[in-house]
Amino acid sequence: MSALNDVLKDLSADIDEVATLVAGIDEAAWRTPTPAPGWNVADQIAHLTFIFTLAKAAAAEPETFKAIAASAAGDFNGAVNAALAQFNTLPPAELLARFRAEGEASVAALGAVPEGQVVPWLVNPLPPAVLASAGIMELFAHGQDIADALGVRREPTDRLYNLAFFAFLTRDFGYQSRGLTPPAAPFRFELTSPSGEPWNIGPEDAAQKIAGPAHDFALLVTRRRHRADLALTATGEEAERWLDIAQAYRGPAGEGRRPGQFTDSEE
Repeated sequence: MSALNDVLKDLSADIDEVATLVAGIDEAAWRTPTPAPGWNVADQIAHLTFIFTLAKAAAAEPETFKAIAASAAGDFNGAVNAALAQFNTLPPAELLARFRAEGEASVAALGAVPEGQVVPWLVNPLPPAVLASAGIMELFAHGQDIADALGVRREPTDRLYNLAFFAFLTRDFGYQSRGLTPPAAPFRFELTSPSGEPWNIGPEDAAQKIAGPAHDFALLVTRRRHRADLALTATGEEAERWLDIAQAYRGPAGEGRRPGQFTDSEE
């Protein structure tokens, strides 16, 4: 795992990148439907704003966060939808300003957590660097939905290492969301970074391996592309199975994306 300050720098850069995607669009474009059924561009930014509001509270006001989490415990999806209603009705300029403010406030709050201390989160307490990496995963996923809706191609960067490592930590989420028992055997991810460097995560002698471009891997684990459209390979029966169910977030997998839904080259 990268040092906290490095992860936070990457998180801040990703916040800025997503903000830039929508900074120059008109009000009608904010209402453009995205590939996520029922969500338009404003909904995507509203969701991210909610996530960063939660992260800020978790790091800076743990008791406030625990109260929010407790109120949503029985119906987290309902809480997410309620948050959308709270933020997505704001005028675009105000919503964008709120997104930037909450995002940067969460970066500052996570950076202020004393070394060695964890912060509360939705299921288990997390180290600040892991929670920051979760934010990077959210930004990548929902930023991709926005980019797809607006017909924009984002250039991947080596900041994706944070997402790749987070996916290593959350390997079992895809099993858990489907009521399956995760395998005991470890996985190894052998990825090629956007700059061409090798990223090897997991035991060298692991029998179950996933290999391919890190950008494709990020698209897979956020379920923003179907595996059939990605240059990823599996070694081992369990790794092959995992390519169908991979997800780096808790809860329902969602509909995912269809094979061939996007015809643009991702490489």
